[in-house]
Amino acid sequence: MPKKSLRESSKGEKCPRMLKFGRDNPYDVIVCGAGHAGCEAALASVRMGAKTLLLTGNLDTCAQMSCNPAIGGLAKGHIVREVDALGGEMAVNADACAIQFRLLNGSKGPAVQSPRAQCDKKAYQFRMKSVLEKSSGLDFFQAEVTELLVKNDSVSGVRVNLGVEIYAKCVVLTTGTFLKGLMHVGKSKTEGGRMGDFSSKALSRSLSDIGIKLERLKTGTPARIHGSSIDFSKCALQPGDNPPTLFGFYDTRDIPGFEGLTPAALEKDKMFHVEQIFGFGRFEGFGRSQLCCYETYTTPETAEIIRENLSRSAMYGGEIKGVGPRYCPSIEDKVVRFSSHETHRLFLEPEGRDTDEWYINGLSTSMPLDVQMRIIESVKGLEHARILRPAYAVEYDFAPPTQLKADLESKIIGGLFCAGQINGTSGYEEAAGQGLVAGANAAAKVFGLKPLVLKRHESYIGVLIDDLVTKGTQEPYRMFTSRAEYRLLLNHSSAELRLFWHAKRMGLLPESRLRNIAEKAELVRKWTEAFESGPQALYLRRGGSADALPPEFLSLSANTREEILYRSVYKGYLERDLRQIEKTRAYEDVEIPAWLDYSEIRGLRIEAAQKLAAFRPMTIGQAARISGVSPADVGVLTVYVKAARA
Repeated sequence: MPKKSLRESSKGEKCPRMLKFGRDNPYDVIVCGAGHAGCEAALASVRMGAKTLLLTGNLDTCAQMSCNPAIGGLAKGHIVREVDALGGEMAVNADACAIQFRLLNGSKGPAVQSPRAQCDKKAYQFRMKSVLEKSSGLDFFQAEVTELLVKNDSVSGVRVNLGVEIYAKCVVLTTGTFLKGLMHVGKSKTEGGRMGDFSSKALSRSLSDIGIKLERLKTGTPARIHGSSIDFSKCALQPGDNPPTLFGFYDTRDIPGFEGLTPAALEKDKMFHVEQIFGFGRFEGFGRSQLCCYETYTTPETAEIIRENLSRSAMYGGEIKGVGPRYCPSIEDKVVRFSSHETHRLFLEPEGRDTDEWYINGLSTSMPLDVQMRIIESVKGLEHARILRPAYAVEYDFAPPTQLKADLESKIIGGLFCAGQINGTSGYEEAAGQGLVAGANAAAKVFGLKPLVLKRHESYIGVLIDDLVTKGTQEPYRMFTSRAEYRLLLNHSSAELRLFWHAKRMGLLPESRLRNIAEKAELVRKWTEAFESGPQALYLRRGGSADALPPEFLSLSANTREEILYRSVYKGYLERDLRQIEKTRAYEDVEIPAWLDYSEIRGLRIEAAQKLAAFRPMTIGQAARISGVSPADVGVLTVYVKAARA
């Protein structure tokens, strides 16, 4: 647990009355940027008891959903569940503000099923802003960070555009697409991290000046159109799931009213009292009054328009130098790379309850506006669509993440942590997971605690961070279930149980919830063993219905039942993965001293020594995953490290 509580750190004040200035009165942690990574970083830090300041260039765009206002998706939904299991806010915020829920891969195995929610984009950011404002011990202030203050190769604070310096023991950078952000619509260029916002050029220069390497990436977003101009009769209806699959674990929250968060209660519309607990009664939330999305397609005419105007695209016309996302390509990329496809599927998704603005999922482009209009008019159902906002591409600086340790602290500047798109990722969920870990580890460094490092078999967040810091990325990184070699262990219903000890050690959850999770874990263990010793396990593996199981089992919470059934049905596969993990544990648990000089290790190949010196892995297991380090190199390194420690 942290050395001091939140109450002790804020000296009895519910809300600090003044920003802290001066070297003799530093914050514990400053978080720069209030996107999805920054919000989770600030909340994790302050919930651990650190005196925290969250700085953002624009308070009105806190937790802004700059692209599609959707949370979750394949593997991403797992990350949201893990954020919730570690005390983060994204899951509850999405549940409260969602306008449609869908469980993806519902026809496949539960390990790869993943919840997704279309959210009301304004409700989402308003509620998150409210949570931040109400967090005791957290200062929240509007200012653009222009420079990092560094002393003796360690961060000491930041300088902001208001001409003042603010000091801190640790700093977390969550800059999104704002580092030298440059937007493209055809040959038209506008500086900014997103449409209508600023570009952070000074901070990019500061990072380069202190020795942090920067490179360029690119992402993009589709046009937004007026819903009243869509001909929905030409589109396929996509209703939400009933009952919905929520992100949050509500069966372990010890708050009156949460026991009502069940599918039956949702169907009967009895959830208003729970909303009042969180102060968002004006939002529908939790799957009530879901809105519909629609499916449509491009046409051969769409492809022809794009081919005729490829030279006018910012990407294909040579205006953009950064590398774009492989798994969320622009419509130009789709037409060029999949030339044999006559059509491409698109989704029309509402952006909120109180707006008629719609998002065209799958139609991202950097074409000039006149071409965008022709492209949209060629799509089924959009023949008379009216554009409200143009599509655009945005280029931005990122810091290759191999410059980070496994806890997301910089290898170059002590006390500096990075999370989100500055590390080369894409997606709100990937950002939130990194932000939580970075914020928690910044606070841990202040309190002298062992850092939070999630392993690959424990969480998708662990896979994400390990991939970034060990392998790096040359394109915006997106999480998929296929990236996790132990994905059977990472089903979304087990996140609380998998991450319980990490949450407890770091002090990220209240004692009441920790107690309830421990009780849930015991129930899961007891019932799984009971089924295995009786006929139930074999009955379930042969496709038997859970409805025929004992009434005592059926009275358990839905999430507890789901986890018990999962462990019973997949027992053999899960045990196989656990045996494999045990075999590799000898490597994963052997720490490598930071002072190690790889050039002095006899028998280590020159290439391996150079790669290891550049990456500075924290454990033998991490060293084994570095490209260019062979199994023989790992063996030599293991013998040397164990001998050095003897």
